[in-house]
Amino acid sequence: MPFNIVRQDITKMEVDAIVNAANTDLLMGGGVCGAIFKAAGARKLQEACNKVAPIKTGGAAITPGFELPAKYVIHAAGPVYRQWNKEQNEEFLRSAYMESLNLALKYKCKSIAFPLISSGIYGYPKEEAFETAVSAIKDFLLQHDMDVYLVLFDKASFEVGRKLMGAD
Repeated sequence: MPFNIVRQDITKMEVDAIVNAANTDLLMGGGVCGAIFKAAGARKLQEACNKVAPIKTGGAAITPGFELPAKYVIHAAGPVYRQWNKEQNEEFLRSAYMESLNLALKYKCKSIAFPLISSGIYGYPKEEAFETAVSAIKDFLLQHDMDVYLVLFDKASFEVGRKLMGAD
């Protein structure tokens, strides 16, 4: 049940599933979402998303990975930070990770890669987002065997992760 934090482009991860930091309507957006859509084939991925949308904040849905090295894309809708209080934000964010992990389990995935959900345009403070992600993933791994990657693309997020994991 390895859990690794890596600095990488999530669209290049060779895992069974990658997680898209999605909006509730599962529409192509910017940031990591836009990069995933482009790498997968935007038209095909959007058509697949339209069949399973909308999802609730804290929810997740699964589609094929199309042109990605990953077999699946799990679309997880984290909270927009300024819309909720601290407890609600944490509850929704934790739910987005757990719902994604449970979908991966249901689809017999042996490996999954996450971005730091809600920490970009949705404004979730990186340290808080990181702590919630790590807590949810570690709790899941106490009960299940899966290779999990937290993929941090930008240097600032990676440095936050290193600091919080005591790698400085």
